[in-house]
Amino acid sequence: MSELSAFPINRRWPAQHPERIQLYSLSTPNGVKVSIMLEETGLPYEAHLVDIGKDESHLPEFLALNPNGKIPAIIDPQGPGGKPLGLFESGAILMYLAEKSGKFLSADPALRWETIQWVFFQMASIGPMFGQVGFFHKYAGREYEDKRPLTRYVNESKRLLGVLDERLAGRDWIMGSEYSIADIATLGWVRNLIGWYDAGALVEYERFRHVDAWLQRGLARPAVQRGLEIPSQ
Repeated sequence: MSELSAFPINRRWPAQHPERIQLYSLSTPNGVKVSIMLEETGLPYEAHLVDIGKDESHLPEFLALNPNGKIPAIIDPQGPGGKPLGLFESGAILMYLAEKSGKFLSADPALRWETIQWVFFQMASIGPMFGQVGFFHKYAGREYEDKRPLTRYVNESKRLLGVLDERLAGRDWIMGSEYSIADIATLGWVRNLIGWYDAGALVEYERFRHVDAWLQRGLARPAVQRGLEIPSQ
């Protein structure tokens, strides 16, 4: 376990439990994917708060683990072959933890790849588009006189919610009856869009009743509720 000392990030955020998975994160829509997954799987972990408001994700110690300077990131001291493994990109971390735990990603090859495609749908489409709505509606972008960017991202977010709503018609979860990493990847983003970003009216969220029923089912899960508050601030 002393091999964690080879990671510079351990100097800034020392591990109190170096035998556990080390999570470096903040409770953003991307960050909570991993904390929810860790809570759902029961894998032992230790959470470290990385304050992006103070630009801590661009400190040299963090960049040594994730050169892209974004949360979340992890170190698994018991990675493949028993060697420590550092990972960034929330979608990759979800897939890794699913394989490590044997949970929330089907072993059936067809279902496995179908699940992964919905994770990529969140990573490539829902996250970037919803995030831009947040920027132009709640943050600095709201001061821009030109409202065409906001209109563009709102319209695209409506379209994406429609895709998700159609997928969830007649299904409890994105993959049907089985909760998966596709749900874990997406829940926090939908929650943020209508909550923290206060964009429900903009995207006409009330139209997407299958999405809302799915969101409420997800938020009712105890592990999701715990994960949404980790790391504590």
